[in-house]
Amino acid sequence: MVWKEWQAERNLQCQERHELSIERMKQIAAEETAGVQIRPYFQAVSAFLLELEAVRRKIESGQWEEASIETMQNFNQALYADILEGRYETSYADPAYAVRLLGEEYGQLLSMLYTEMRGGIPYVFENRMDYLTILNELFIEVYNCFETEELPEYKTLKEIIYWYASDYCDVFLADRIEEQIWPDYSFAADIIMNADLDDERYLYRFGEYITENELGTARHLQSLSVDILQKMADVYTEGYRVGFINTGKDLSKKSVVNIRYSLGFEKVVRLAIRNFEKMGLKPVIYRASSSVITKKEQFKVGYYGAIANKQYEYDHRSDQALFMDKRYIERKLDVIRNVYEKNKEQAAQFAGPAVMEIFGEKPFSPEAKPEAVGYSESQRSLSLLYDSKSGQLTNQYIKGEERSFTIIAYPVPEIGDEYAAIFDEVIRINTLDASLYEKVQQTLIDALDQGEYVHILGKGGNETDLKVRLFHLNDPEKETIFENCVADVNIPAGEVFTSPVLEGTEGTLHVSRVYLNELQYRNLKIVFKDGMIEDYTCTNFEKEEDNKKYIYENVLHNHKTLPLGEFAVGTNTTAYVAAKKFGIEDKMPILIAEKMGPHFAVGDTCYSWSEDVKVYNPNGKEIVAKDNSVSVLRREDPVKAYFQCHTDITIPYEELEEISVVTKEGKNIILLKDGRFVLEGTEDLNKPFNV
Repeated sequence: MVWKEWQAERNLQCQERHELSIERMKQIAAEETAGVQIRPYFQAVSAFLLELEAVRRKIESGQWEEASIETMQNFNQALYADILEGRYETSYADPAYAVRLLGEEYGQLLSMLYTEMRGGIPYVFENRMDYLTILNELFIEVYNCFETEELPEYKTLKEIIYWYASDYCDVFLADRIEEQIWPDYSFAADIIMNADLDDERYLYRFGEYITENELGTARHLQSLSVDILQKMADVYTEGYRVGFINTGKDLSKKSVVNIRYSLGFEKVVRLAIRNFEKMGLKPVIYRASSSVITKKEQFKVGYYGAIANKQYEYDHRSDQALFMDKRYIERKLDVIRNVYEKNKEQAAQFAGPAVMEIFGEKPFSPEAKPEAVGYSESQRSLSLLYDSKSGQLTNQYIKGEERSFTIIAYPVPEIGDEYAAIFDEVIRINTLDASLYEKVQQTLIDALDQGEYVHILGKGGNETDLKVRLFHLNDPEKETIFENCVADVNIPAGEVFTSPVLEGTEGTLHVSRVYLNELQYRNLKIVFKDGMIEDYTCTNFEKEEDNKKYIYENVLHNHKTLPLGEFAVGTNTTAYVAAKKFGIEDKMPILIAEKMGPHFAVGDTCYSWSEDVKVYNPNGKEIVAKDNSVSVLRREDPVKAYFQCHTDITIPYEELEEISVVTKEGKNIILLKDGRFVLEGTEDLNKPFNV
């Protein structure tokens, strides 16, 4: 309980400031000093902040622990009601609504301010009075500008937001880094290990939005036997351990594992923590960030509950653009450098993340809102620079060649009425016989190792026609191009992958429908020339400009181009058949979907930051295709070599005419024809189709 003592001390230091801010908030909620047009905004936001304080006091006093589940649910719903579908369109959190009522400049900024205030919800449940005081004071400072007869200049308000973000980097960002490496920050771990997980009230102690997905998941896990739960935990933690072995990394030098998951899976996570403890690892389980200072666009990194409204998250993904400049980026990098240097011995103990993903939610295709804040071109460059420099700093203190990871996925109840059956099927998929896949995949690799390039051709409406150039082997007896992936870090089993040679890799990649990083794409089409993205489009929006912007921001991550960092052939036909059986093809996570056909990753290679670590297949051959002509630039300038992104795009079997290997002599070795494996020795992969 070290974190409670630490937090109590910080609360004591700011208690007087906090009480003063609450008293001022009560005045704001009642007084009529601000102009008539702007007054409802400040009254609404101050009322929300007072509601947060009421919940915080219940938690601090212990009343929350004794509350009924109905009371907890009512409070949970109330805290998030403003941004739920149906209410969001008339909320100041919606930039379109805020701009319509308050004008473009005020509307964007005040919508962002309200969103930052909403980020205080988790601080309430962790009783972070210091964080809540900072938010209250920011809100009061902005409000004070509107108390005069003349409306404040936009520049004045912008500077207030800027200095809030800049001044409190060494609080929010510094704490964020330390939470990622110190097990003593154990808010979530304490709940997981000590709460009664058969009492659903425990879910409301985290301070996340709770829906039937989280409740239904917890209930389903309650219905499973201890043996099945242990099996789920074992495949998760064993994949992590074996990942270190297979890459020749020494796990005994590490003492910290980062567990990332979605609420509802605590029964499995508790068992996983015990498994990790036997490996000498303590968990860090940090929350997905809620502050504009620390979050990364709309992506959730850490543990979290339900996403109350994905459009809300998407609308505010670039709020940092309201104040970002070079000085701010340098300030953040200085904080990262100083915190890591201060904690360098502990940072070296970090072994890497163990991730448990979820899938089955309704696919989300966002609305493009012109009122939402967007980056200027110069800010995009700064954002990319920050990602690169912060990645280098992280790698300096948590070395890529010494860390590993694992990742696994399970469905949530929203996937449909057959949730329980789908869940059981996914457990089976995640625990398939790795030895069978190792043998069959080696047969594919033996053929692929003969190739100059691989030709992937779509059929029907699929316009894929792509040649992927392969690495040249100097010693085929000892070297190999493709890694034989048999479910260690990347669960389930079922792929062989490589880093392609960029020069000579060209053509079109097309997928009719795909779900990437929780966003849906329709008719995604990417054109490559010499392994780099040359053009792209989709049909999500009526305007081609919006389609290109959507891909630019969310697939290219604001880079003008990206290399083809990975090419793989997925072999998990069992997962493919299961997805077709239950009609959930569009809901499968990329982790499983990438095993259900050939897939192509744009961005960094699979070996980024650890290219020089020797890796071997089970047959003893060294995997030598780990670099490309972009990643090798790391030796002179890492900024040119790494993009801090890696997005997998899979073509389903039914959209494939053929995958073939073309040798130097012009021989054509066909691996897959009309969605079925035809290479001799791979017949077992077709068996699931015949069941």
